[in-house]
Amino acid sequence: MATSELSLKSPHRGAAPHLALIAVQLMFGTFPIVGKVALRSFPSLSLVAFRVVGGAIAFAGLGAVTGHLRRIRGRDWPLLVGSSVLGVVLNQWLYIAGLSRTTVINVTLLSTTIPVFTLLVSILLRSDRASLRRVLGVLLAAVGVVYLIGPQRAAFSQSSRVGDLLIIVNSLCFGTYIAISKDLVERYHPLTVITWIFIVGILPTIPPGIVSLNQISLAQISFGAWAAMLYIILVPTVAAYYLNSWALVRVPPSTVAVYIYLQPLIAFALGPLLLGEKLSWRIVLASVLVFAGVLLVTRGRRVRYSPKATEGPEAFGH
Repeated sequence: MATSELSLKSPHRGAAPHLALIAVQLMFGTFPIVGKVALRSFPSLSLVAFRVVGGAIAFAGLGAVTGHLRRIRGRDWPLLVGSSVLGVVLNQWLYIAGLSRTTVINVTLLSTTIPVFTLLVSILLRSDRASLRRVLGVLLAAVGVVYLIGPQRAAFSQSSRVGDLLIIVNSLCFGTYIAISKDLVERYHPLTVITWIFIVGILPTIPPGIVSLNQISLAQISFGAWAAMLYIILVPTVAAYYLNSWALVRVPPSTVAVYIYLQPLIAFALGPLLLGEKLSWRIVLASVLVFAGVLLVTRGRRVRYSPKATEGPEAFGH
């Protein structure tokens, strides 16, 4: 039996994929904070360009060192390009554009639609099961996040309508990316896939990034801004995207997506630890709802997935 078959027939391989997904949410959760520091000096389009180009260089270097930088077969390029456009290019453009036009509360609430979109697309593509348990788990975790933030704090008004719509479209793009990229990471090593996804993403992001850089003087950018940019490239980009792809080989798309609900929970939990804030019953109850939803999606009867056909040296293997 091929290595790929051994890997894919038992996607729930212990705690490792779940620990990786928790780490991913911790990394992604730091991006808005560090990103605001970088955006004080860099235009948004140049920030996206630096992130994509820096990520591509880092992934290519890792792939060359580990021997996992391999070619993608011609028949898989349409899926690869689609994954790059949805998961890297549109995801980052729409998120930053939406964030600049609406509130952080709105963004957090609307981002709860990502796991819902992921589950729907995965069911349509038959890469996930349309079970009552999964649907209830996604909805229960979403209720926990909405309750934690408080929908009454959202400001859905005419002034934020464009930004809100951009975040919803962004959620659809990223949810679809998680669902469709599973097929690629089952055919190839995750590092191979994520490297090519970022390399393809360079083409549409560099031109607007260069144009936006003409608005500023690089010589006047502070060390702190460059340090923030380096952190964005290495942590919430290289480490987070790779771990996300690595876990996607081992668990269904809905499981990868449902962990997104931990991001606001982590932010609220760090308040009492780092800022001396009081731990409220609202946080406790919301945590129970989120974790209950995550458990519903991630636990229960194990599903045996049929491995995709692999051939040649590009087949997934460790």
